[in-house]
Amino acid sequence: MRFGPMFKVRCILETSAKYLDSLLTRKYNNKLQNRMSSSAHPVAAVCQVTATPDKEANFSACKQLVEKAKQQGACMVFLPEGFDYIGSSREETLALSESLEGDIISRYTQLSRNLEVWLSLGGFHERGRDWESDRRIYNSHIIINDKGDIVSVYRKSHLFDVELPEKGVSLKESAFTIPGPSLLSPVQTPIGKVGLGICYDLRFPELSLALQRHGAEILTYPSAFTVATGAAHWEVLLRARAIETQCFVLAAAQVSRHHEKRSSYGHALAVDPWGEVLGDCGGENPGMVLVEIDLEKVSSTRRNMPVQQHRRDTGFYHSLEQT
Repeated sequence: MRFGPMFKVRCILETSAKYLDSLLTRKYNNKLQNRMSSSAHPVAAVCQVTATPDKEANFSACKQLVEKAKQQGACMVFLPEGFDYIGSSREETLALSESLEGDIISRYTQLSRNLEVWLSLGGFHERGRDWESDRRIYNSHIIINDKGDIVSVYRKSHLFDVELPEKGVSLKESAFTIPGPSLLSPVQTPIGKVGLGICYDLRFPELSLALQRHGAEILTYPSAFTVATGAAHWEVLLRARAIETQCFVLAAAQVSRHHEKRSSYGHALAVDPWGEVLGDCGGENPGMVLVEIDLEKVSSTRRNMPVQQHRRDTGFYHSLEQT
């Protein structure tokens, strides 16, 4: 677990009851809670969970994290890809899916309304428009405001079809998932303008740069990275996206063992516009990172190093194709 400068970030790990109940921890948490609650800048909570095929248990665990984040000053809470569940087979994944009007999203809209907190639900298994005929789903990133309204739904556009036999990785998301039709404009939220991606989208800088050009100040990549790809690429990709766009990057994550066939890397991360890691939840336990979003960091980084002003026109970067 790492922390950025001036101690503006806290990572709370769900460890043993004995540890959480200790006097030292209570004093430590109270001091930090007071600091976050009195923050001059809005606070975001970036969560890390271990979803299973048990949807009820998953909702209970996520609800507790959202409630804790709200208590400790967060105005927007980010949950990872597969927050609703992670199935153990194609058949189970499809059978457990729902529409946006189903029970799971209804419960989250009620939760956000009751707590008056914004939610980023990254990677909901949404039944496709032709579900009755083709039994395919979208991987959908849903933004819910503090009144319980769905204000944006981005459907993952890059699907994870990867075979890495030497790493023990074999996933074909396109076997049951429909690629999203388009990017969406960044969403105005209490923490700033948030650009939406999901997991594998992280590997495509064209997406992050497009969101930045359309006003994004924060990029978010809720994910369920495999252990092998996460260890090799997770942090470096998130930092690269932050550096090249000069945005905050918030990446909620799945962690540990979901069932006998799958585990995730974890390390829910918050990165500032300079590329510095502000908080890392580690690779073992559920928890969350609380981070103050000071948009002056975005402005000053872009002002002091005006990369976007130095960027050449699109034709320049395609000039090689004409030779």
